[in-house]
Amino acid sequence: MSGPSLHRPFPIADVPQWDFETDVAVIGFGATGACASIEARAAGADVILFERNSGSGGASGLSGGEIYIGGNGGTEVQQAAGFNDSTEAFTTYLKMAGGPCVDEAKCEIYGQEALAHWEWLKRQGVPYKGNFLPGKHIEPMEDDTLIWSGSEAAKPFSDFAEPAPRGHVIQFMGWGGGRKLVDILEQRARDLGTQIEVDARAVALVEDAGKIVGAVMRIDNQHRFVRASKGVILATGGFVMNEEMRRKYCPLTFKINDPIGDKDDGSGINLGVSAGGDAIHMDQFFTTCPWTLPEPHANGVFVNINGQRFINEDCYHGRVSRSMIDQPGDRVYLLLDSAHYIEPFEHARMSIAGTGEDWEEVERELEMSEGTLAATMKFYNDHASRGQDPLFGKQEPILQPLDQGPFIALELNFETSYFSFFTLGGLKTSADGEVLDRTGEPIPGLYAAGRCTSGLPAWGHGYSSGLSLADCTFFGRQAGRKAAHGAV
Repeated sequence: MSGPSLHRPFPIADVPQWDFETDVAVIGFGATGACASIEARAAGADVILFERNSGSGGASGLSGGEIYIGGNGGTEVQQAAGFNDSTEAFTTYLKMAGGPCVDEAKCEIYGQEALAHWEWLKRQGVPYKGNFLPGKHIEPMEDDTLIWSGSEAAKPFSDFAEPAPRGHVIQFMGWGGGRKLVDILEQRARDLGTQIEVDARAVALVEDAGKIVGAVMRIDNQHRFVRASKGVILATGGFVMNEEMRRKYCPLTFKINDPIGDKDDGSGINLGVSAGGDAIHMDQFFTTCPWTLPEPHANGVFVNINGQRFINEDCYHGRVSRSMIDQPGDRVYLLLDSAHYIEPFEHARMSIAGTGEDWEEVERELEMSEGTLAATMKFYNDHASRGQDPLFGKQEPILQPLDQGPFIALELNFETSYFSFFTLGGLKTSADGEVLDRTGEPIPGLYAAGRCTSGLPAWGHGYSSGLSLADCTFFGRQAGRKAAHGAV
């Protein structure tokens, strides 16, 4: 008998005994696993939830607790702020945000049901203050609810979908409300009778004639065998903490140095692939440097080492930051004038690389070719003073000329500045959370949701804050419901 492995299913004939028996086994106790457990229990299934840490959390617990919600006229918070968010506009934006990696079926179902999902979250006890915070924010500094959390009001998105703010943040003072969100969902899962097993690491799936019927867990330094008569749900996160997988699938992430995750080692993806699942869009990742802190910096202009702009700076900070990584060299520069310069946010690790009484002097300090950066800024300022950006479509009020000297160039260095990042690729799943093989057929008994799948946040250049928690909570529910009705 060969030992259990993440890379091949364990045959049922070799199982010595069943240490746990249940209808549904959920692996991973972040928001995805909690929501899957809640829905499976609500559907009448027995559920055991396994977590490799000593308690719940995952990447969800490290997040800001922001969920991307809209459509069907908008939430009461959107409506009170004057935004009537149509399902068509919401769904169109979701599809554009998915870019070449989009899963249209997931966008369609979430576009139709996001408002109902909002009501479901509140019924679980998730609190919201209910106010709108205008402006450009990474997260609310206090307990505000609604923010602009993507590129909704920026081109090209605003040309095709009526803009509306859709980032709905849990009521929590300061940053880091994800921990509170997971705590609430954990309590709900426990109240419904979910059995929780911690310090339990998945090492293999159990297969019977092509169907996944359980899992092998490592508990107390021993293999424990779990029978799941209706299905196994993978909710294990991405692979940002697995350098071998990153080098294989996502090598661009090695330009930057601040991964965000918990035990995101790709184990769930490997388990799914071992059963015949298809891992897709594995090169995709999110990154951001908090250059919009302080907020006036959002009025700045980015150039690469050749002194050329590369994006409209009024779009989402993560879209801008992801586009930075595509530029030549190891750094980009944020250009500001004295009217918009404030000391950078310390955590961003940005430094002043050049100053000058005019842009020609800044160009020389940065050792750029003569007439490059200076020409870029002359063109930009000439058009910005008329409310135009013919190259990239940046819009007012963020579109403003930078003509009040002295002038500053802040350096964002990929090696030393703070570029947080996480992976987006993962298992291909149906809108019901079924893990699909390379032909697009479901693998019997196997489900997945959250960051171990390729979901709503599929494309690094189109990410919006709140898409990950929207994806993991909603499709975690979908997977839990589907698994609960699996064949015995």
